[in-house]
Amino acid sequence: MNIEDAKKISIVDYLNSLGYSPVKQQGNGLWYKSPLREEHEASFKVNTERNLWYDYGAGKGGNIIALAKELYCSDSLPYLLNRIAEQAPHILPVSFSFRQRRAEPSFQHLEAGNLTHPALLRYLQGRGIDVELAKRECRELRFIHNGKPYFAIGFPNVAGGYEVRNSFFKGCIAPKDITYIRQQGEPREKCLVFEGFMDYLSFLTLRMKNCPTMPDLDKQDYVILNSTANASKAIDVLSQYERIHCMLDNDTAGFRATKAIEAEFSYRARDFSHNYRGYADLNDYLCGRKPEYKSKASQVQETKQKTGQRATPKQKKGRGI
Repeated sequence: MNIEDAKKISIVDYLNSLGYSPVKQQGNGLWYKSPLREEHEASFKVNTERNLWYDYGAGKGGNIIALAKELYCSDSLPYLLNRIAEQAPHILPVSFSFRQRRAEPSFQHLEAGNLTHPALLRYLQGRGIDVELAKRECRELRFIHNGKPYFAIGFPNVAGGYEVRNSFFKGCIAPKDITYIRQQGEPREKCLVFEGFMDYLSFLTLRMKNCPTMPDLDKQDYVILNSTANASKAIDVLSQYERIHCMLDNDTAGFRATKAIEAEFSYRARDFSHNYRGYADLNDYLCGRKPEYKSKASQVQETKQKTGQRATPKQKKGRGI
């Protein structure tokens, strides 16, 4: 098998041959639970028209050869082509073709304004987020995607891109990067690190509930990674802080990103995910939504034990964060 033959193989058929099935379909995309890591919600998308994949949790994507590199942890092209041929012998490259399309931006005619649409506000309320806080931190985006008009919540990053959310869509408008929120006045000595902006909004909502007389208390700065794959991009920003509190998801990706930050800053960085142990993330903690399956927090504790680290001792639940 040569490179061109490999590129003609349907990524969907290839994933099916490996035992992975799509969880849902939206437009021209099929969504899977990532074959590259453990997860409970599908964040791995295959664009069936362009035959490309993107893992939103890992911040990686590409064609079938790029997928093979991630699956088999190798950069050897002959080896990868052999593995593709071995894993999908029943897929005939010549039987699959794609419509040639002119390259054009996925998101066109982007407009950003105040967050006011009732459907978007209901979506935030459904996730327990205080709407007035969200209006202050987010924008309402309107854009054309694959020829169709959309509106969504936009959370800006330092590179000029947006994290994009609504009831039916989760993605980003490139470039993808971290979000850095720095308070005015004297430099702060503490910075809180969140995985996604829903966790950041959840923290602000919890703080307002627990400290109603001081809703604007900001004694720290904030970094939102917008993906655990962006942890390395936050290192330079975090280097100026004496105290770094990591509040990432209670899953393997969140644990690894926290460990990477702790390895860089030693005693200055601490893992605060134990405050919402038993919940997948800070938003689930806000909503009181515990998973029925074996919790991600338990999986992380098992990972710590397997790697010889002492599990975080069980603590009594207090009034909140």
